[in-house]
Amino acid sequence: MNDNDDESTPDLLKDDNIKLDQYLKFVGMVQTGGEAKLLIQEGEVTVNGKIETRRGRKLVAGDRVSLFGEIYTVEMEGSRTPPA
Repeated sequence: MNDNDDESTPDLLKDDNIKLDQYLKFVGMVQTGGEAKLLIQEGEVTVNGKIETRRGRKLVAGDRVSLFGEIYTVEMEGSRTPPA
């Protein structure tokens, strides 16, 4: 995810946004879309410090996603987010 090489960047991150449930699967926070859906609906996921219950929430570069104490900062192809 930190490599800007076109060959190693999945198509999901080549757009300017990604859906929350897709992102959770992409970074390995969950194994399946069903697991992502349940955790999001139960209020276990936060985006930028606020509970997010919409699995279709569009994330953009710089958004911070947290689940079970793990925090990930969204990086899209060609974007670099300064460290927090």
